[in-house]
Amino acid sequence: MENILAMILAGGRVNQLDVLTENRPKSALPFGGLYRVIDFPLSNLMYSGIRRIGIPSQYRPFSLMNHIGDGSAWDMSGRNSSLHILPPFKGHRPSDWYQGSADAIFQNMDYIKNMRPEKVLILSGDHIYNMDYTRLVKFHNEADAEVTVAFKEVPFDQATRFGLGEIQAGKREGGRLLSYAEKPDYPTGTNASLTIYLFNFETLLSIYEEFANGRTFDFGKDLIPEILDRYRTYGYKFDGYWGYTNSIVEYYRTNMSLLQRDSELAPDKWQVKTNLRNRNLADREPAIIGKQARIKNSLIYNGCKIYGSVENSILFPGSYVGPDSQVRDSIIMFDSRVQEKARINQAIVDADVRVETGASIGSQDSTSFFETEDIHEDGIVLVGQRTVVPAFSAIAPGKKVQPNLLNGSFAMHNYEIKEFIG
Repeated sequence: MENILAMILAGGRVNQLDVLTENRPKSALPFGGLYRVIDFPLSNLMYSGIRRIGIPSQYRPFSLMNHIGDGSAWDMSGRNSSLHILPPFKGHRPSDWYQGSADAIFQNMDYIKNMRPEKVLILSGDHIYNMDYTRLVKFHNEADAEVTVAFKEVPFDQATRFGLGEIQAGKREGGRLLSYAEKPDYPTGTNASLTIYLFNFETLLSIYEEFANGRTFDFGKDLIPEILDRYRTYGYKFDGYWGYTNSIVEYYRTNMSLLQRDSELAPDKWQVKTNLRNRNLADREPAIIGKQARIKNSLIYNGCKIYGSVENSILFPGSYVGPDSQVRDSIIMFDSRVQEKARINQAIVDADVRVETGASIGSQDSTSFFETEDIHEDGIVLVGQRTVVPAFSAIAPGKKVQPNLLNGSFAMHNYEIKEFIG
């Protein structure tokens, strides 16, 4: 690859994900039984040969920094490689927390200038997708573009949730970007922005000098519509897999797609890299499956101990499912324990949670999500990190249990408990 610097925007929390992003940015959210969401753009960059990366981050960045480490998990550590976390800072001129995607880039222009790139590739750190960026760069160069925005076709009934672009017809890969609107009330097309932008460095510098002192905070909302007539701006059409995870339902569905036959995310189709040093993943013992255990259509990783029933579920390393317990249609994150005779259905249980004996979480309906693929946010239970769910308690569908609640404090939050049954 030519001299390209990638900037991954990884600072956001996303309120729609509720307690799952209470203590971490969305980019550090565990995904798929082993990974973090940011592993996907990082892996894409590695396979595309782009190994100089800056990551603007601001919301509770420790978990992200701990996961990224020195970048060696993605081959980003070495003489010709680098990876830097870029928190907001106050310098000679007043600056504040990043106010949006464009502001995050503008606040780090000194860093970008110091890296002396020919092009700057700006990515979102919170999407699940598989993209070869070399094709995007080739399209950009052949079109003699100054700015290229990546798009993907989405269903018309979902179009209002995205930034939408009108792309000149003619070529399968894309064409001149004729217009752009961020989340319009009345969509006129279905080309949804992937929040992937490729700039010639000189073009980005010129835009920065023009807009940095104004109130231009976001690329989609503020900047792209402004530059269409002044810079050669093109739309690139991406036709690969893209998982959107900006809501609880989307996060749940995208995870569960791993369990479907011929999943686009299957490991034999897509080798995603992660930091196996984080949470000592590389040193976990093999999974232990007890004599009475029953497992159906589930992902089970190293360090898991299963003595109960697991169906249509994803269990991260260190998960424990006790005797006579049942986990169905659920996601159980790192080192969480489901004690004996507990029941979990259509729930997302965050890391280091303890579900005590006989507790019941979620719907007791016998119909599985995989039979109807019908799921709503008011049907999924969220249990925050490091919480202890009391023995013989029941948490109703749709409830959100805050992180760090212990047995003694649970009674003070009884609005989140359906009833005590023991």
